[in-house]
Amino acid sequence: MLVAYRSAAISVSRHGLLRPRTRPGEIPPLVFAPASHTEPAQFSSNRTARGRVKSPPSSRRRASRQSTKNMPKSNRAKRGRSSSGASAPYSAVQSIAKASAAASAGAGPSAGRNLIAPNTGLGQHFLKNPAVVTGIVAKSAVKPTDVVLEIGPGTGNMTEPLCEQAKSVVAIEYDTRMVREVLKRVEGTPNEHKLRVIQGDAIKTAWPFFDLCVANVPYQISSPLVFKLLAHRPMFRCAVMMFQEEFALRLSAKPGEALYCRLSVNTQLLAKVDQLMKVGRNNFRPPPKVESRVVRIEPRNPPPPVNFTEWDGMIRLLFNRKNKTLRAVLMVKATIKMLEENIRTHAALNGTMLDESMRVEDIIEEVVGEKSRWAGKRAAKLDLDDFLQLLAEFNKRGIHFA
Repeated sequence: MLVAYRSAAISVSRHGLLRPRTRPGEIPPLVFAPASHTEPAQFSSNRTARGRVKSPPSSRRRASRQSTKNMPKSNRAKRGRSSSGASAPYSAVQSIAKASAAASAGAGPSAGRNLIAPNTGLGQHFLKNPAVVTGIVAKSAVKPTDVVLEIGPGTGNMTEPLCEQAKSVVAIEYDTRMVREVLKRVEGTPNEHKLRVIQGDAIKTAWPFFDLCVANVPYQISSPLVFKLLAHRPMFRCAVMMFQEEFALRLSAKPGEALYCRLSVNTQLLAKVDQLMKVGRNNFRPPPKVESRVVRIEPRNPPPPVNFTEWDGMIRLLFNRKNKTLRAVLMVKATIKMLEENIRTHAALNGTMLDESMRVEDIIEEVVGEKSRWAGKRAAKLDLDDFLQLLAEFNKRGIHFA
């Protein structure tokens, strides 16, 4: 095979290349040479300008990796970096950021103020949005004659406006750091004599008299706190409280809704619940994993004439399987045995004779069986009046749930 070159005269360079000799403006003729002859460097992508054969890119990468691998670790870490150990552009960015932070350290309203880190183990999420604080205080409708109970004041964001509008504020706080912070917040102000702080667990601490309760509640104590609140005597006017969104919606859920549960029935028996506002998670520091809601709880005054312990015993039993029929829930061996023990206990406490011929299964069949008015009924669809009537029918026949 022959390779063609245009040349009038051919010379061989010291590297063994064929070089054409032409005069200015002259087009060299084609010259043929054996294919095995070395090709000119200017036509070969694998040769350098001096005729040396280039290594393919893959070979160069392998050689580079091999040379890096054989380097000492100290040299390998410094390769491509500045003498300070960081790349030059990154070092410049760091320097600019540090200078900017130092220049602005004394600027802004919070300069020099150490923010207390919330203890999320205690459920602390500080409300940081002033608009939300103002909205909660406004919806509380504080009167100048009110004694306000605040549970979990935190750093005192809500305590100050409450002190300005109320006669006095009693705050219950578990964290000693927050106790110092909230006292420091009103120190030397006209509100100092209005505030009293109790350090302790809000569930275990005895509460003083109050007209109004306002609280941003730690979510893990929501349920026991609500029932302690509703059992408090003397009666208070209302409570405005912030809860986890799902818990707040359960408080006011209606029969047939997915969130309707034992908590809904027990709360609505003792109080009226209204949803006031939704609060997004970004209004807190640190943001919780769930959204929140503010609700108003107004206790029923006077309370309904029912033994709450026995009421709760029946509701707890029926809502264990709220979508089953009442007969299916009660016709269980463990439930029948419990009701038989309750009958004997009730007879002993009241000094009445026990009717040995009375069978619990027969009474259940009579009250909620196929021929009764409760046939096919389920707890998930019953309202307060239905539960009150059902409890009265069982009590009339000597069946008690506590």
